[in-house]
Amino acid sequence: MSSVNTINRIAIITSGGDAPGMNAALRAVVLAAENYGIEVMGFRHGYEGLLTNDFVKLDREDVEHILQYSGTIIKSARSERFKSEEGGREAATNLDAHQIDAFIVIGGDGSFRGAEHLANFWKGPIIGIPGTIDNDLFGTDNTIGYDTAVETAMDALDKIRDTAEAMDRVFIVEVMGRNAGYIGISSAMACGAERMILPELQKDKPLTVDALVKHIESVQRVRGDSSYVMVLCENQWPGGAVRLAEQLEDRLNLPCRPCLLGHVQRGGRPTAMDRILGTRLGVHAVELVRQGKTAVMAGVTANELSETPLIDTWTKRKKLSEELINIQQSLFNPIKKDRNKSTQ
Repeated sequence: MSSVNTINRIAIITSGGDAPGMNAALRAVVLAAENYGIEVMGFRHGYEGLLTNDFVKLDREDVEHILQYSGTIIKSARSERFKSEEGGREAATNLDAHQIDAFIVIGGDGSFRGAEHLANFWKGPIIGIPGTIDNDLFGTDNTIGYDTAVETAMDALDKIRDTAEAMDRVFIVEVMGRNAGYIGISSAMACGAERMILPELQKDKPLTVDALVKHIESVQRVRGDSSYVMVLCENQWPGGAVRLAEQLEDRLNLPCRPCLLGHVQRGGRPTAMDRILGTRLGVHAVELVRQGKTAVMAGVTANELSETPLIDTWTKRKKLSEELINIQQSLFNPIKKDRNKSTQ
């Protein structure tokens, strides 16, 4: 499909874990489509809504003032039933019954795998918009929700630093990102954390309790009684922050406290960056539909709009910045001064 005249109706879903800024992308799709005389139907609760025919026609008045809201007005969910061959065929049948000409999904890698599954049974254009706080999709510098999640984690870490400094305590703050350390490294750098435990770093040389104890004791020698804040990505330590805090407290003469940020990172008003990114990608997705593109993700690379085959977004690895790792691990390491003394 290459002509705008063949696109009369677009279906859109938000799928998987919600991310701040999804509403901004949804708004942009509806307003951009309306500009071309295209109707938009939102299916509620992700792919499950395709199976249950839970839909709503989205007009300007439905989306015009939703930029500031987190979550998604058409809800999100995961659907095991959709993953089956029968589920894929049923979803395709329902799309055809509603005379849908193109399909847009806002979500992460699981949502894009669902889009690939749908493409086996439905032949209209399918476009992905990256909406996930993990920022782990190949083909775009940032994903919708990532900036807000980092801002939320930073705000929590700043508050934790206040109490940690007042009481000379060790805090282990667990953030999301079990497979990618983007939230971990960004929040650690923004808050001056003394240590970070990220998936990318654990693969090469996993940290041990002995190494962490040695580092904390070295920081104490350099700075005296002080706070120590560690950022831990989820699923990177057996038992998580709670167990690690127990292990460290057994070895140190310091109170060690865990703090799990959890799903608070998914909530909150989307930042300006996420609202702008969601808007750009929503409009870009509509333009890709009009150009007849399919099975691609709308992205932004080096501040320029881009498109990436959906399959590449999860089969190709997006690398964490070596520069940021070096800055946080080497240049800003509190024990560097102690090391220099020991070599003199």
